[in-house]
Formats: sequence, structure tokens, C-alpha cells
Amino acid sequence: MRKRIVAVVLSGALAVSALAGCGNSDSGDKASNSDKGGKKDTTISIMASQDWVYDAEMELGKQFEEETGIKVDYQIVPSDQYYNLLMTKLNSGEGPDIFGGQSGSYDLVSQYNIQENAVDLSDEPWMKYYNKLSCEQTSADGVNYGATYFDTTTDYYMVYNKKIFKDNGIEAPSTFADFETVCQKLLDKGVMPVYEPVGDGWHHVMWFCEIGGKYEDLIPGIVDKLNNNEIKFADVPEFKTALDQLNELAQKGYFGDNYLSDEYADLPANMAAGEYAMAVCKPGSIKEIADASGGTYTEDDFGMFLIPTLDNNVLNEHPCGPSRFIYSGSKHIDEAKQYLKYITTKDSLQYMIDNEAKIENLPYDAGQKPAYSEATQNFLASFDKSGAVFQDTIKYLNPQWMELGQDIVSMFIGDMTSDDVLKQIDTRRATQAEAAGDEAWK
Repeated sequence: MRKRIVAVVLSGALAVSALAGCGNSDSGDKASNSDKGGKKDTTISIMASQDWVYDAEMELGKQFEEETGIKVDYQIVPSDQYYNLLMTKLNSGEGPDIFGGQSGSYDLVSQYNIQENAVDLSDEPWMKYYNKLSCEQTSADGVNYGATYFDTTTDYYMVYNKKIFKDNGIEAPSTFADFETVCQKLLDKGVMPVYEPVGDGWHHVMWFCEIGGKYEDLIPGIVDKLNNNEIKFADVPEFKTALDQLNELAQKGYFGDNYLSDEYADLPANMAAGEYAMAVCKPGSIKEIADASGGTYTEDDFGMFLIPTLDNNVLNEHPCGPSRFIYSGSKHIDEAKQYLKYITTKDSLQYMIDNEAKIENLPYDAGQKPAYSEATQNFLASFDKSGAVFQDTIKYLNPQWMELGQDIVSMFIGDMTSDDVLKQIDTRRATQAEAAGDEAWK
């Protein structure tokens, strides 16, 4: 099992690894890495989707202004509107100075036209210690265009309230059938089983996409077959089963009465109030939940297990995440580069880790100290199998995340079947592949 710890911590996207980064580690600190110069009274705009920019980063933006004189205007857009608004701005030549985008080597070109819309960042100083796996996912044809600023060192797992489980004589499930039994027992006791915030449009899709390693474990070679257009999503029974299981959870009331309008931002408060027993979130959210409980719970009162669809037993790994790209049409490229340089220094990375509960580390090896709890490390070390999430490995899947979310909602309310959802995935993939000139679809 000790070998498994090394595999997760070093090669599984934990940026503290000596193997991480696109060059030699030489981070410096704020004093040496931030520029005192720059154009005074300049304002750079940063446009991002909801939940991609944390308050701690905005505070760094204030510190950046104090040190450089460059103001930062954060423009946060609702998740379901973000991509269309961003592309409208980029295509009209009115893009923000820095724009947020989900990384992914398959999607950068087809979704963001990144080689035309973004600036080459390959020679920036933080590239020396940028995590290699994350760097690959913000690059196209060997050129790096982005800086991932999200905790990709852990992923989303099922977090559960140990006290609620113990009070109701329940143990953490190991199969989907066990999970449903747990949910029903909780519901019978008047406890809402799962907080599933569908209202944001993105969170519920993880039940289907995050178990990419399990799909590959059950169907060896499925990733290559999908990427080579040798098989369709609609042809795979396991995909239908995963969607049907998700729908079953919703139909049985395990997500509560308001799940279609519930929002991710309210997850910590609802879990802290003991109103829900479980939620899909990152390990760092446990501290946030405990803090929000006002002393009712401590971090030790929460545990984790994998998203249970398809009896999942493969640890999900996810080197992709919300990243920052500098718009090629920006009038403030130098100032935007200064900002990225500032937020990736050792001191800034440590500030994010120390002041944002959701962040236990960031994908840079600048000498910062991660905040992994012993429980998180033990959890990661407990799996013999790991695999990348589907949105990182399957062509033309991540760009349709929000549309897939809408289709799953249609399935929840009875307007679509799981077969319909899979056919829609295939249709959109074909359209995107054709636009990209993908030979496998010709």
C-alpha cells in the first residue's frame, strides 16, 4: 500500500511532487517575483464562471494592486451563461484581458480556438514549477497557453457525516445497492440522504463523468475506442446503467424536494446544519463544512467514499480544472502576465491554501506547504486502482458539459430517457469533431 501512496502523491497530479512542473523548481517569493513597475492606474479584467474565482484570489488581487498599481476587475458570470458569453466576446474582439476556461488538451483548440484567442505563456517564470500534467492540459501543439488555478491535486468524492451514519446504525457503502439501502434508511429516519445542487447546471454531471476509471476498468480500451470513433456512447450498456442509477436516486427522493434549484454555494451550510447526510465535494470542503457548523461538527466527523455508480472502486484523478488564459487581443498583456506571475508565487500559493478551505494545494511546486489532512492522505492511499475522469480523456465531452447537464435534468423530469441522453452526447461529439476536422469522424 505504500507504493500506492507514492503513485497518488507523485504521479497522480499532486503538485508537490518533485516530478511535477514543466521545468526546474525556482519559485522565489512575492518580493522577487512581482514587478513594482507596470502601467499605473491600469485596470485588467478577469472574466470567469461562477465558483472559479475564490474570495482569497480576489484578496490577492487587492494586494497585487497595492504592489503594482494595477487594478483587477473580476467579472463573474453564472455557469450556464458563461461559455456563450465568453465566446461572443472573444469572437467580437472584445474579450477580457484574462479569461477563465476549463483546461483539457482535447478541448482547448475546438472549444476556445486557443491558438488564436490566447497568448503563449511558455516562457513565463512560473512555468519552471508548473505541474507537468496540468501543463499538458493547458497546452496545444507544445505551446502552453494557460495557468491552472484550481486544486487539481484531489478530486470530488462522496463526503458523509459520520455522526448521522452512526446515530442511524449505518456504515459507509461499498456498492450501489448498499448506497441505495443507506439512502432509504436515512430517508425513513427523516434525514435527507444527499445534497445534490442541480441548479448550477454542472454538479450533477459528475455522477456520470467522474467514474471514467471505472468505465475503463469494466471495458478495457473504451477511451481509445471512443476517441477513434470506433464506438458510440449509445452503444455502451454501462453508460446507460450509470445514468439510470443516477435517475433512480432522484426519482426515489434521495436528493430532496428542491434539488433542481439547489445551488453548490449552499452545500457547506446545508451539510453543516445536519440537514443532509452526504454530498459530492472535494476533501477541502470538509473544513468548510465543519467551520460553518459553529462547533457542532469537527473535520473528524466526516468521511469519504467514491461516487458509487456502477459499484465504483477506482479512485478518480483529475489534472484538469479552471485555468487562466490571457486574451490575445488584450491591450494589457504585460499587466495580465504580471498578475499570473503574482498569483503563482510561493507566498500567493500559500495564501490560497491557508485562506480557502476548498484548496488543499495548487498545481505548482513552488515550495508551498499543502494542507492535506491525514484523513485525506489515508483515503487516497486506500485504493489499488486509479483512473482519469472522462472529461479529461474523452474528446468532445467536456465542451458539452452544460448541455449534458440540461439533458440529465430532462431525464430527471421525464422528458428524456437515458438512451436519449447518450444519443445527444454522440450527436454533439460528431458536430464538434466535424468542426475540428477530426479524421476519425470522416
